[in-house]
Amino acid sequence: MIDLLGDIPGQQRVKNILSKFEPKSSIPHALLFIGPDGVGKEFVAVRFAQSINSNILENGVREKRLKQISSLSEPYVKYIIPLPRGKNETDSDGPTDKLTTDDIKLLQTELGIKAKNLYHKISLPGANNIKINSIRSIKKFLSMQYEDVAYRFIIISSAHLMNEAAQNALLKNLEEPPKGVVFILVTPFPERLRETIRSRCWKINFDPLSTEELTQVLTNNYNIDTSVTNSVVQFAEGSVTNALKLIDMDIRTLVAKTISILRYSFGKKYNSAFEEFNNLLTDRNTENIRIILKMIIIWLNDLQKHKTGVDQLFFAEHKETLEKFNSKFPDVELNDIVFKLDKLSSSIKNNININLLVANIIFELSALTTPQVSQLTTY
Repeated sequence: MIDLLGDIPGQQRVKNILSKFEPKSSIPHALLFIGPDGVGKEFVAVRFAQSINSNILENGVREKRLKQISSLSEPYVKYIIPLPRGKNETDSDGPTDKLTTDDIKLLQTELGIKAKNLYHKISLPGANNIKINSIRSIKKFLSMQYEDVAYRFIIISSAHLMNEAAQNALLKNLEEPPKGVVFILVTPFPERLRETIRSRCWKINFDPLSTEELTQVLTNNYNIDTSVTNSVVQFAEGSVTNALKLIDMDIRTLVAKTISILRYSFGKKYNSAFEEFNNLLTDRNTENIRIILKMIIIWLNDLQKHKTGVDQLFFAEHKETLEKFNSKFPDVELNDIVFKLDKLSSSIKNNININLLVANIIFELSALTTPQVSQLTTY
């Protein structure tokens, strides 16, 4: 069997599982790829589609078909993603029928980038869910017959964004899977899918990328300078998506601002802490709050590591802040606040009151030093 999975960075366990599936014998009709954003789930999905077909196609057409698969082209691949809803759109319209010309151009641009770099995460304004008409369009895809491709793939990106109606429509397709068609559902949140959908899929869990693998992707797929990648990979939790966001936010500024937010919060300087937060939230993006929260949690985890003598610190360049805090507040219990901050991060929604959320974060941090507030003047 031709191996088109081998040069994918990381995910060796996943590749071992997929390499055991043989054409015409043991390929599940539906796969559920589970794991964080930015670890290569869709990259693997496309390469798996290529790998399965490459061993069936004749040499004369193989290269052409593999290129069509990698570009997510129908009728070989149907790629379903969240889309914005058009003006006066109804569920009987096609997925893109009522989109504006600008929406269509942006969608085509994003798909073009995706075809060249399968780590690219498509982003469209207002694309908050997968429409039921996108799922209904699968029926037309399945009605087409092409003898030169033994296996066709339906890849559903961010599958958890299907609403109840869309999931019900998909379930009908999964209940009577047609021959030669493989569904691949991709999501970091499988719990948001109906159990009846999950039970019909072969579940495969993806792991975060190692720092070396993440550096490789950022360098080879995004042409990002090594000096920049080295500063973000340690905070990116093995995710290309996280790394790119950190680069966009300027990681050095983000680290410095995180330290300032901590210092002002611990010192009960609430206005200054708010100001530092607002400097990082100019677009009021809730995703940025998640990143800041994660940075704060990482610093708190580093605090615990420093207390127990562990040298591998994410905030190694700001080790003095850890030393000062542990010296002044040696008995602070961190488990509770880390749990609360993590819970706040998980509960963030697009319509959340950002000022209220920021206030909660600052007050939770300030509570850490409340018993010893008199010692904060030199921190």
